Amino acid sequence: MSTLYYINVSAHLLAALLWLGGMFFLAVVGAPVLRQIEPATLRRDLFSRIGEQFRIVGWVAIAILLLTGVGNLYFRGIFSAGLLGNAAFWASSYGKALAVKLVAVLAMLVVQAVHDFIHGPRSGRLDPATEEGLRARRTAAWLARLNAVAGLVVVLAAVRLARGG
Repeated sequence: MSTLYYINVSAHLLAALLWLGGMFFLAVVGAPVLRQIEPATLRRDLFSRIGEQFRIVGWVAIAILLLTGVGNLYFRGIFSAGLLGNAAFWASSYGKALAVKLVAVLAMLVVQAVHDFIHGPRSGRLDPATEEGLRARRTAAWLARLNAVAGLVVVLAAVRLARGG
């Protein structure tokens, strides 16, 4: 494989580490600490500011992942061999692992967009002491958890792909 391939794979891995690592850091470290902050309005504001910053970082990482992901398929010869339109390819262990990864990536993109552009900002605008504010925070938190699970599926599928399917 060429040096350009290794650069592409490295950029892909670094972007994945940034995006998934950031999500897991927020879930395991950030959110538990922030939940202890009082008053509730300060807690909401801190969550909002961290979320807004991570939204920028996350979507840049997603753009890099999408570009380098296509690059990885190119360097692995998936496009030139015409495999994407070949039923036998998708029935192979490699094709199945790629399909799982692509479906999980699509799920992550949808969930991330709903979280980042609808429920996250909504929960940041509402009064945290109200029932509506509490529901909005719970919805945003569940979307983040769902995204993290999809992220684990992506990682597991990626490991299978790296090992030949």
